[in-house]
Amino acid sequence: MIAQSRLMPPMNRVPEVTVDFWLIKLMAVTMGETAADFLAVNLGLGLTATTGLMVVVLVGVMFAQLSTKRYIPSAYWLAVVMISIVGTLVTDNLIDTFGVPLTTTTAVFSVALAATFAIWFAVERTLSIHAIFTDRREAFYWLAIFLTFALGTAVGDFISEYFALGYLATGILFGLMIASLALGYFKLGLDPILGFWLAYILTRPLGASLGDLLAKPAEYGGVGLGTIMTSAGFLAAILTLVVVMTMRRERLA
Repeated sequence: MIAQSRLMPPMNRVPEVTVDFWLIKLMAVTMGETAADFLAVNLGLGLTATTGLMVVVLVGVMFAQLSTKRYIPSAYWLAVVMISIVGTLVTDNLIDTFGVPLTTTTAVFSVALAATFAIWFAVERTLSIHAIFTDRREAFYWLAIFLTFALGTAVGDFISEYFALGYLATGILFGLMIASLALGYFKLGLDPILGFWLAYILTRPLGASLGDLLAKPAEYGGVGLGTIMTSAGFLAAILTLVVVMTMRRERLA
């Protein structure tokens, strides 16, 4: 028994990249956009205080996630949703409260993400998302995830405002970008790690455009469902998928 346990491969702490993964990730970022707007407006604390409060909640959620030492769908996707909310609030706070231009936030988060990948590779000699089985690798992974959300928020806002495309056209634009990455991966030999992280960044503005399209009033180019209904709807869908994922893992265990 001891010999067999030593031969068992280390357990990856993050999920495999499947259709389910991308579906729930897109819903998580959509909910992150609308939930961040809801919290910033309805808590009555102001954008800066709301951001600080959500950062405290995120720290608790990340402590729970890092303590599991394995992939648990509920803990993992709760962390993703909270990072989506905090990433949106941080970027919005820099822009709306402190007046940092979108070009600056985009550049800073791009450099920070590139530096994270460079240090990650220098230390671990791999950026593989299929080998996240140590505390250090998981820490790099989650830092990169956070920066992709912050960068995706800045890029989405920059494109939307600079070109004045509106929510639907912006969503279509980023959807086409993601489709081109899929074509590159499946047909043209695009590096899977590069393709994954580019798609991870671009799904953020795609989800934000979808969330704004559904939540914003018609006079601003939206459907007018409101942030509460939109956030609740996507939260229900995320919870359903998480339950399905958990049941599937238990059957395979």
